[in-house]
Amino acid sequence: MDEKRFVVALFGLAVALVAGFVAYRFVAPLTVAVFLYYSTRRFYHRLERFRLPARVRAVVSLSVIGVPLIGLVSYTLVLLILEARRFIEAYPVADTIGAENSVIGDLAELSNPTMDDLIAAYQSGQFDPLIDLVSEQASLLASTLSGLALNLLITVIVTYYLLIDGSRFHDWLLRFDDDAIVREYLETADDELEAVLYGNLLNVIAISIIAVVTYLGYNAAAPAAVEIPYPTLAGALTGVASLIPVIGMKIVYVPIAAAMSIPVAIDGEVALLAYVAGFLAVAIVVVDTIPDIVLRPYFSGETTHVGLLMLAYIFGPVVFGFHGLFLAPIVLVLALTFADTALLRLLGVEPDPGPEIPEAQQRLDEF
Repeated sequence: MDEKRFVVALFGLAVALVAGFVAYRFVAPLTVAVFLYYSTRRFYHRLERFRLPARVRAVVSLSVIGVPLIGLVSYTLVLLILEARRFIEAYPVADTIGAENSVIGDLAELSNPTMDDLIAAYQSGQFDPLIDLVSEQASLLASTLSGLALNLLITVIVTYYLLIDGSRFHDWLLRFDDDAIVREYLETADDELEAVLYGNLLNVIAISIIAVVTYLGYNAAAPAAVEIPYPTLAGALTGVASLIPVIGMKIVYVPIAAAMSIPVAIDGEVALLAYVAGFLAVAIVVVDTIPDIVLRPYFSGETTHVGLLMLAYIFGPVVFGFHGLFLAPIVLVLALTFADTALLRLLGVEPDPGPEIPEAQQRLDEF
């Protein structure tokens, strides 16, 4: 009997090692999937009031985040392409780099190409340098795009099935309960993860709204020469950038201020720089500082310390890479919850039940 148990345990250990290795290889999409799951779970459950099937609710919940995000990225790429084209048309880029026959020089000649112009340019060999460049980097480009597509597919599938079958996985874990320690730990960690990660989503939405209103208000008061280009897009990107620790929203509004300042300074209209300085002051105070002080404590969870959470956001990307921005808060919540619940029980210390409530005192649900 002992030999059979040993063989089963050895087989289970081998399966666990293989599963752990696979999870380690795809830790980034799995971490993002957990983040999306806790970010959308409340919305998923609130859709129950409409009596929608679970699969429909999961698709709708993912679409609420996925569709706007894809639209935002696509809109940003289109604007970058348009602005790059305008830049090439407005400034002598090909002359500056000193390459009359370069790819940029050839493409700059096609400022407003028609289909006939494109065909003629291809037949004359004008696209040959670009084709050679793409061919040389084809393997790198293909591997990058396939990796992004695979990670996106894993993220969507894992999030989808976590929304549908998350309660089953929770019940399966509770089968290993021992004196209610596992149950208390899992339920507490589950609630705190939802509070922290759902709070991240609310923080992004709130800051995006504040930034859009602030940028539109600035454009209404500022001269056309120092207006913010695409204020709605800039505000949405500012909200997304709030997830990045330390630098955060500065990677959006500081380049915007620089982009407004350079043309004004070149044209000698120094007086207009006062508007740019005013924009920076408003962005730092209204968009960056006040929401961080007022909103973040409300969106940072129920028991997790705000300072520790900020350190997790700072150290996470340094230790784990970009996905550490999502992984470090999860690890922090799991560790703190374990220390507050399971560790006390394992050490034989009963947790503090809190102040006693007098028997005669009515509870809120009794009103």
